[in-house]
Amino acid sequence: MDNPFKRISDVFQADYFVNFSVERPDGSIVLTLSNANGVAVKRFISAEQLRDPEKLERFIMSVRFGLAIENGEASPALLASMTQVRDAVHA
Repeated sequence: MDNPFKRISDVFQADYFVNFSVERPDGSIVLTLSNANGVAVKRFISAEQLRDPEKLERFIMSVRFGLAIENGEASPALLASMTQVRDAVHA
């Protein structure tokens, strides 16, 4: 598996500053995405999500979908495209 931190950074760095910080002794990491307007997302990533490629992809899709909703971009077409990405990962 590729480095999970690189994978997350690659997905979001075009639109956000990506920051990871250790917040808990159990290995959980906090992902913070910010831009010129401030913090857009702050989410915990469990050690299990970092180790499991499928769980990591679900985490990424969840963050992307949350951002789309916040930005007023959530639509059935976006959800369908995210489902296609998920299905491609499982293929």
